[in-house]
Amino acid sequence: MAADKPSSKGQAWFCATGLPSDIVIEVDDMTFHLHKFPLMSKSRKLDQLIAEEGRKSSTATVTKQKQLETEIEEEEEEYQEEQQDEEEEQYHISLPDFPGGSETFETAAKFCYGVKIDLSASTVVPLRCAAEFLEMTDEYSEENLISKTERFLSHSIFKSLKESIKALKSCESVMSLAESLGIVQILIDSIASRASSTDPTLFGWPVNDGIIETKGASSQALWNGIETGLRRKTLARTNNVQSWFEDLSLLSLALFKRLILTLKTRDLSPEIIESCLMCYAKKHIPGTSRSNRKRSSSASVVSESEQRELLETIISNLPLEKSPSRSSTATRFLFGLLRTANILNASESSKAALEKKIGFQLEQATLDDLLIPSYSYLNETLYDVDCIERILVYFLDGLEERNAEGTEAETGGNNIININNIVRSPALMLVGKLIDGYLSEIASDANLKPEKFYNLAISLPDQARNFDDGLYRAVDVYLKAHHWIPESEREKICGVLDCQKLTLEACTHAAQNERLPLRAVVQVLFFEQLQLRHAIAGTLLAAETAPMNARRLSDARREEEDDEDEEGRVGVVSVSRGEEGSSTWRVAARENQVLRLDMDSMRTRVHQLERECSTMKKVIQKIEKEGPRDGGWRGSLNRRFGCKFKTQVCDSHESTVAETRRRRHHQSHHHHPQ
Repeated sequence: MAADKPSSKGQAWFCATGLPSDIVIEVDDMTFHLHKFPLMSKSRKLDQLIAEEGRKSSTATVTKQKQLETEIEEEEEEYQEEQQDEEEEQYHISLPDFPGGSETFETAAKFCYGVKIDLSASTVVPLRCAAEFLEMTDEYSEENLISKTERFLSHSIFKSLKESIKALKSCESVMSLAESLGIVQILIDSIASRASSTDPTLFGWPVNDGIIETKGASSQALWNGIETGLRRKTLARTNNVQSWFEDLSLLSLALFKRLILTLKTRDLSPEIIESCLMCYAKKHIPGTSRSNRKRSSSASVVSESEQRELLETIISNLPLEKSPSRSSTATRFLFGLLRTANILNASESSKAALEKKIGFQLEQATLDDLLIPSYSYLNETLYDVDCIERILVYFLDGLEERNAEGTEAETGGNNIININNIVRSPALMLVGKLIDGYLSEIASDANLKPEKFYNLAISLPDQARNFDDGLYRAVDVYLKAHHWIPESEREKICGVLDCQKLTLEACTHAAQNERLPLRAVVQVLFFEQLQLRHAIAGTLLAAETAPMNARRLSDARREEEDDEDEEGRVGVVSVSRGEEGSSTWRVAARENQVLRLDMDSMRTRVHQLERECSTMKKVIQKIEKEGPRDGGWRGSLNRRFGCKFKTQVCDSHESTVAETRRRRHHQSHHHHPQ
């Protein structure tokens, strides 16, 4: 039966067919004024309800008629009028638990009236459940609503990844009936199969960085300012991936957990699963990123316990496999999860799993990531140093495992360890630099105990640092902020330094640093002198060999010119070779001049160090004169500085130094009589 366009008035819905409605159906807070015959022709359920309502009405009419037969004849006219009014009354049917609510019933009613309806991924599942509730089968009426929605699901929804996600989202309002019909599981399987069969190049890591990288790549896909097909295709792929994950983040936690478990059973890339978890966490957990700590406007407000459950779900489903395509953005996200876990007081197992995963990719972290505030009242420090220590232990364990696996692969299973692989590990070098920066940052904390600083500083192996300048900077900051600690603690803190790995700039600063104990200063001066001696020896050797090389080049050039003149070759070649020889001579002369300048500066520095050593010697002699008892000046140093000076001087060079001084003294005696 065709019908005119229906209309809604307030909370009532009317079908404007020109005929008065004979049935009123209430769904939620909406009242539908309809006609019996269109509804009865499509729905077995409504046919039964209308028939039952008709029997109730006729029974009430017969009972009332029997009661009125016993009354006086004068009241017959009033009864006939009352009966006529009751015949004009409408049937009333209430559907309190209708699947999909009033909007879905409105669409089903339009279908009964023959109005064309538009199906979409968001409406087809509730409409399919409503058709099942109303028993709108093909056995009752041909081309009914159940078969129409089934065809749309099969042809348009199950074959599309995005449409399947939207349809799965719509199942939340009709979950019980959709579960009984098996629609939820079919949609989850469809999403998993489509995701596993999708081109892996579509899913970059991380999702947010994919757009930036694609923009950079697409800018190169221009030819004379004109967009090429490659650029348009790349942008379309990026937008498709981004909307795919955004739609997935709209699912409820229960459906999302089921979907993730199904995805993990398939041979799906861990990066895709991790990308899904990242997008979902950023959508529903505030504070996972320092740049975006506000909750999105579309996200619903949930309690702390629900946030904790969501966080533990995300952490438990994170894959532990390390991928070479991981970036700093993923590591920053993991640190954001760790901060949120501390705030929400998540379980210890969840925190340990997250710390272990961070440890496997610690080389991708930044100094800002490591600065995790201490949220516990038990910790007196500003930052959570214990957490960083645990993460560092996980990193070193993982690095040792990877080195062992690489060694096994190289040696063919033999237990031969290649030390060069460990020494030259770029990940270890990056983490060493990162920890030195972290130590410099936390060293100014007045509540940081010397034991914690010392333990974190020595936790890395010697191969992690080429130079100890960064570690020296952290020690200097710590001693400046903790000037009250005793001399023994200062010496212990300075014991983490390897003076042989300090550059000349660091040695110069350390020699003049009043905060360092005397033992550390003597060590720095000693090794600085050794470095200067080696540098001067190398400079002298280079200065001696440079003129010889220049003369050889000049002789070779002359021989070539003579040979060319005798053979009568083309003059262009000889000119080019002569120019090359003269340029080489100029370069050698310039390098020789630079080396001589470096030698002069090094000699000046050596003289300065000798003056400083003589000043220290005078101070030591003065101390010895003032307190000759208890072992002389050495005993005085032991009492004042708690160190033994003899152990700080290289004993193997004492005889050489003494012999050199004797020679200088002997030469001076020979020169004085002259």
